[in-house]
Amino acid sequence: MPAVSPTHETRFSYDEAFSRNLGWVTQAEQLRLKEARVCIAGLGGVGGVYLLTLARLGIGKFTIADFDHFALANFNRQAGATMSALDKPKTEVMLALARDINPELDIRVFHQGLDAANLESFVEGADVYLDGLDFFALEIRRHLFFLCHRKGIPATTVAPLGMGAALLNFVPGGMSFDEYFQLEGESEDEQALRFLVGLSPAMQQMTYLVDPSRVDLEKKRGPSTVIAVQLCSAIAATQVLKLVLGRGDVVAAPRGLHFDAFRNRLRHTWRPGGNRNLLQRLLLGIVKRRLSSTAAAD
Repeated sequence: MPAVSPTHETRFSYDEAFSRNLGWVTQAEQLRLKEARVCIAGLGGVGGVYLLTLARLGIGKFTIADFDHFALANFNRQAGATMSALDKPKTEVMLALARDINPELDIRVFHQGLDAANLESFVEGADVYLDGLDFFALEIRRHLFFLCHRKGIPATTVAPLGMGAALLNFVPGGMSFDEYFQLEGESEDEQALRFLVGLSPAMQQMTYLVDPSRVDLEKKRGPSTVIAVQLCSAIAATQVLKLVLGRGDVVAAPRGLHFDAFRNRLRHTWRPGGNRNLLQRLLLGIVKRRLSSTAAAD
């Protein structure tokens, strides 16, 4: 008999679609994931793949925000960046991809991005916030992390750095984003530098950066790889699973993790006081001099 081709009449079944997760999670835990809401700001590099990874994990509710459109410069790393998606809104493209995985998803969409007026609505009902904002969107990021801290919402950032990923969790009752990064009152360039060094106390990626001139904090430009983005997604999804289910150790700021696939190394970091820490102040000076000397050479 000829093979029977699948038809569009095939009905979606949540239980069947995510049954292969069982064993690593219990059936009751899978249903808890189904009821969990994850908020993701930014759907570009890491944010877009976060959405798709968590949809396949069986997370059933999302709130997403992005105002941008896909462009050719996104092709090296962004999950939704394809020829058919060029110039289309990232929210529109990623929403369609996520619902193609799970048509039953409950997704709230902020098509115009975030501002001070809609942050409260954005985090409403959140179990976890995942940071997918552009590296240089520091002002709105500070407001968002402050709001999560005030409301007791766990907030996770995993930075794509070179060919690695650096994790920081900000959990209820723990150190806040502002306490860790110490950005208040600093210039834009200094804030960007502090954010970079705070995300990556181990700075593993700097040992194989072959062209430092491609890092330009003043022009808000830096290199990226899909390798780092995919690593970030796996790490971030694991944090969501642990935070939602309440099992497994959660490494919280001022402690962090930095895995670098190019160097074959996992580093555990601990910076009491965040960027006020003596080691961090020394590192800030070293990175600043290196980037300044590169800019001067240009």
